[in-house]
Amino acid sequence: MAADLSVEVNGMHFENPFVLGSGPPGTNARVIAKSFDLGWGGVVIKTISLDASKVINTAPRYGKLRSRESNEVIGFENIELISDRPFEVWLEELAELKRRYPNKMLIASIMEEYDRSAWQQIVERTQATGVDAFELNLSCPHGLPERKMGMAMGEDPDLVEEVVGWVKEVSAIPVWAKMTPNVGHIALPAGAAIRAGADGISAINTILSVIAINLDTLRPQPTVEGHTVPGGYSGQAVRPIALRHIMEIARAYPDVPISGMGGIFTGDDAAEFFLMGSHTVQVCTGAMLRGYKVISELKQELAAFMDKHSFEHISDFIGKSLPYFTTHADLVERQRIARAGGGGRGNQDAETWKGEIDQETDALTTN
Repeated sequence: MAADLSVEVNGMHFENPFVLGSGPPGTNARVIAKSFDLGWGGVVIKTISLDASKVINTAPRYGKLRSRESNEVIGFENIELISDRPFEVWLEELAELKRRYPNKMLIASIMEEYDRSAWQQIVERTQATGVDAFELNLSCPHGLPERKMGMAMGEDPDLVEEVVGWVKEVSAIPVWAKMTPNVGHIALPAGAAIRAGADGISAINTILSVIAINLDTLRPQPTVEGHTVPGGYSGQAVRPIALRHIMEIARAYPDVPISGMGGIFTGDDAAEFFLMGSHTVQVCTGAMLRGYKVISELKQELAAFMDKHSFEHISDFIGKSLPYFTTHADLVERQRIARAGGGGRGNQDAETWKGEIDQETDALTTN
């Protein structure tokens, strides 16, 4: 039987679990329509707010980290702000998109200042367009912190709980809270959002970073009139960090749907996120660097992974790898038992084990 890539999340039917993440790929109706035509299961639009006049972007605003061996882009930083297009224009475009694509999942990413009336106004006016869900941007790591927006709000569990509560008072559609990785323990703000009624969690947003220093000019990158600000780091290099955060959220709140993201470039990458507990996955930097048409490869590669393991549905392997995370003390005990019983590398005394570890360490440091 062919693999079934469709998923049901919060009552929403996604024809496949691949969602274009909020950012440049969802910057206006034209590119969103193109994405739907190419086969993406859903799109989270570029974050919108009530007053776009306060949003002024700079140029350049992107920086790249390249592999020293292949020159491939493995990390990507941006200092781009949320959408600078008028809110009223977005309302018109969202309504038109839902008329044209009633079966595609259109998710509105919204962000506002610490103001109950503003949050509730943007929710009520946006949901009237027919969008399928909200994603609350409580996590953008750069820009507008002076207005207590994005990460400045999302790193405080009390603020997260309060804002999500405001939204849930008036939202008639599912609400996902998007988490920042720039915290010590991501399950704390995620838990605050869930207590306030969030229907799902999105994770992770970008990691606050400095991409590079130009060693000729001694200026940090990307340089705007000789200066810069720390920006949001994304791309393949962040995937291990994203997977750890997904694991922590999924273990803490196993019944809450997660939309996972962070360095997904292939169908196999996506499979790792499902195994960690994600229900859908979002792709942003991967689509920017590889093109929107990559959706065909993503679906084929994920289906091939499912066929290899005889999984018929995405739900067959969501969280399947979570039981294999434990404590270091438990690892030591498991290895002790295995070696004492003749398993693993057999019965060996402590000196032999130490010798093998030393050899492994030497090999790592000399190669």
